[in-house]
Amino acid sequence: MAASGDPPRAGVARGVFRAGDRGAGDGPVGRRRRMRRAPVIAGRELAGYFFSPIAYVAMAIFLGVSGFLFQDDLRPGEPATMRTIMESMVWLLVFIVPLLSMGLVAQEWSGGTMEPLLTAPISETDVVVGKFLGAIAFFAILLAPTLFYLLVLSIFARPDYGPILSGYLGMLLVGGLFLSVGLFCSTITRSQMVAAVSTIAILFAITIVPWWLARSVSLPAFWRSATEQMVFKRYSDFAKGVIDPAHVVFFAATTLLMLFFSVKIIEARRWK
Repeated sequence: MAASGDPPRAGVARGVFRAGDRGAGDGPVGRRRRMRRAPVIAGRELAGYFFSPIAYVAMAIFLGVSGFLFQDDLRPGEPATMRTIMESMVWLLVFIVPLLSMGLVAQEWSGGTMEPLLTAPISETDVVVGKFLGAIAFFAILLAPTLFYLLVLSIFARPDYGPILSGYLGMLLVGGLFLSVGLFCSTITRSQMVAAVSTIAILFAITIVPWWLARSVSLPAFWRSATEQMVFKRYSDFAKGVIDPAHVVFFAATTLLMLFFSVKIIEARRWK
């Protein structure tokens, strides 16, 4: 348990693993304990969000804006869909996700709790995977209240559930990618503000800039095609009800790549 005055995530570095775990060895008991490390870190990370004012601010902004956008999907005579809110959420997540990810590791570095965490019998991979799972779990909780919009549509109309469900799948994939970028940025600095700004810059570059270039600048066919294959175009297909395996692979592979980079950064800083 974190000491009084410690940030919520400081508890991840203390009390998660008993001293006896270090000597668990490679036997069945040791292997079982190692398998539990990432989920334990994920649970502590998820719990930490509920003690963070920033998380509640992010949730309030997200739900407030999404509720406002939902009005556009309720126009008389229009198809009963959630396409407007689904497609608009990408832009909002560019600014919401950095608030959720900026303290994932940067807070550990600045609070001096990363060193004790890394001297515990866990690996850098455990830390990264655990923190990512905790963050994506909170992101799923963030999305959960928007299911109320689906209930409203179901009461007053007959929505096509296919595009809505695929849109939620796409949003989870985009959220996972954005959180992995934010986690990476959080590993390279002790400043949460620097981590947040860096994350916004990267997400802006891979989402909004390609979308703008594809529509506002005269580009050769190759480059126009390349910009349209970035995040927004791939996600918008989910919002239309199209689940392309290539898009799923793109988001999953890019997310795993960013998590791999995060592990390597922590390894380098550990032995620095």
